Amino acid sequence: MTETLHHRAEGPAAGPALLLGPSLGTSTALWDHVAPELGSAFRAVRWDLPGHGESPASLLAPGATVSQLGALVLELADSLGLDRFHYAGVSLGGAVGLWLAAHHPERVDRLAVICSSAHFGPPGPWHERAALVRESGTEPVAATAPGRWFTPGFTAPALVDDLRRADPEAYAACCDALAVLDLRDDLPSITAPTLVVAGRQDPATPPAHAREIADAVPGATLTELANASHLAPVEQPAAVLAALREHFAAPGPGAGTAVRRSVLGDDHVDRAQARTTAFTARFQDFISRYAWGEIWADPTLSHRERSLVTLTALVAHGHHDELAMHVRAARRNGLSAEEIGAVLLQAGVYCGVPAANAAFAVAQRVLAEDGEL
Repeated sequence: MTETLHHRAEGPAAGPALLLGPSLGTSTALWDHVAPELGSAFRAVRWDLPGHGESPASLLAPGATVSQLGALVLELADSLGLDRFHYAGVSLGGAVGLWLAAHHPERVDRLAVICSSAHFGPPGPWHERAALVRESGTEPVAATAPGRWFTPGFTAPALVDDLRRADPEAYAACCDALAVLDLRDDLPSITAPTLVVAGRQDPATPPAHAREIADAVPGATLTELANASHLAPVEQPAAVLAALREHFAAPGPGAGTAVRRSVLGDDHVDRAQARTTAFTARFQDFISRYAWGEIWADPTLSHRERSLVTLTALVAHGHHDELAMHVRAARRNGLSAEEIGAVLLQAGVYCGVPAANAAFAVAQRVLAEDGEL
């Protein structure tokens, strides 16, 4: 069996794929505060560099290149059946994304490059770091990592421990790749819509590196994050999450409204929109974007299954106006009157007879009004 990069997938299997690349010295834990949230709308797949986290060190040899890392990512995508995917990466992981978008544009839909560079400076310091790690292990670079990774006063000890556990030869091979990396001439050829994110306090890849990428990639967007250093997804996860959601076009009000109409019907949604005021507009946007654009749009459960769950929850909490609306929605989603009655009877066992009694009265009225009883 061919070895591949270790990965961790979250979110619906049928959702749009989003690969998440790591920074040198880190593991999939780099995305702990971002990936689960992205998993509500995407099939988010984070991966480990060779010799980092749980990826085999044997995947990379001395004298490695970013193109070899890119090939490993493509092998991972192939193993997951992903012909095309979105991609976001930090530092070295971001450089891998640039290489993929430039050399395999047929695979990358949209790209986000976070705290990264197309050229990480002259090769000398990288060769020196590779030699240091090969001779003394990763402890010397782990001791200085917080100063490169975080703003003063911020710390993430678990990530530094990940660096200490990284395989020295594989870490050094990644340094070899960074030493010879220069993608500046490739940037104008990138056609994937590209977001570039910089941490304003990043000493490893200062904002000037991000501006160089954004200026060269046609149509690229640049975002600079205050109070962020090199590992922005750790230090400013909410800001990174918001930027990625917007860039990768997580389902928004437009998509949510379409799902809302398919479940509740045009007449109901038209009435709700007609009643929208300046006071309620933000709530209507929230409902369309979150309830309908993310939860009801998630393909993990069918609309029919979601109706079963929703009816039960509304009975449990006594939300009778919403229950009436969702009895009609359940009929639109394929439940028969008999099946709706069975749901309410089941709810009577676990939510109590009075709750079921009131629910049967609501459902009977709605179904009678619609000529179904």
